[in-house]
Amino acid sequence: MKSLIERITINPEICNGKPTIRGLRITVSTILEYLSAGETIENILKAYPMLEEEDIKACLEFAKAVTDKSFITYQINAL
Repeated sequence: MKSLIERITINPEICNGKPTIRGLRITVSTILEYLSAGETIENILKAYPMLEEEDIKACLEFAKAVTDKSFITYQINAL
């Protein structure tokens, strides 16, 4: 079974490299802003009919992973 977090993609050519849902031009931060403002999953899905409930859950899983520092690693190159 695939992890929900695999629905989150990061591509420098899309939304300036911000994490997006399945390569669509809908950022994780946009969905998190709706949720933090108290919006329901049902209303978000109505506003973005191309999304699925699993996409919203993937945003939450991604946010948890980032705050746990268990997902993103950084490579620093000296100039």
